[in-house]
Amino acid sequence: MDPNWLLDQFGTAFFWVSLVIIFVECGLFFPFLPGDTLLVAMGIFIANEDISIIGGGPMVNLAFGLVVMVAGALAGNVAGYEIGRKIGPPLYQHDGRILKREYFKKTEAFFEKHGRKALVIGRFVPFVRTYITVVAGATRMDRRKFIVWSLVGAITWVASIMLLGYFVGASVPWLATNVDYLILGLLALSVVPIVIEWWRHHDDDDEDEDEESSSSAKSESTSS
Repeated sequence: MDPNWLLDQFGTAFFWVSLVIIFVECGLFFPFLPGDTLLVAMGIFIANEDISIIGGGPMVNLAFGLVVMVAGALAGNVAGYEIGRKIGPPLYQHDGRILKREYFKKTEAFFEKHGRKALVIGRFVPFVRTYITVVAGATRMDRRKFIVWSLVGAITWVASIMLLGYFVGASVPWLATNVDYLILGLLALSVVPIVIEWWRHHDDDDEDEDEESSSSAKSESTSS
């Protein structure tokens, strides 16, 4: 999904299209939507005055954009939480193209490991960002604590990525027409947490296999 193409097609409405996509990605089971990409592109477009949401100059638009996008991300989280709270367990049994049981299991393990902080850390991990809210609802996490930690996560995620786009866009104006370069760098950074988690699980699996092998060897020697 090319942000420049969306900007050409929708103009100022690109902001509101991005808001809807952020809301859906944060709670309605569509982990393939480009939330990070849209936020960084929004920051670049505002810095270069390619988009003016309410008038008043780039800083005013940036402040307005940050507040609205944080609200959209939080609203998506709350929607996902309520869905998980009402119909969470049956969702775990579903294994389709989008709602994969594997994603729920990995997200649940991530949530158990990091606790409430997962609502902040998970914002920067693809797939986890989408499913963590449902897991929190299904496990009956206290609603007040969920909203507080989700708000912290939404502010951290939206502000860090939009501000990155804004200040880089202001310093390097040609990125406004070559936003793909910054997006590729951001995607590379998004992959890092996935690689780290995979490596950890890989090591854990190897240790489990070694323990099973040693246990089997001991059992065989004892029986002989």
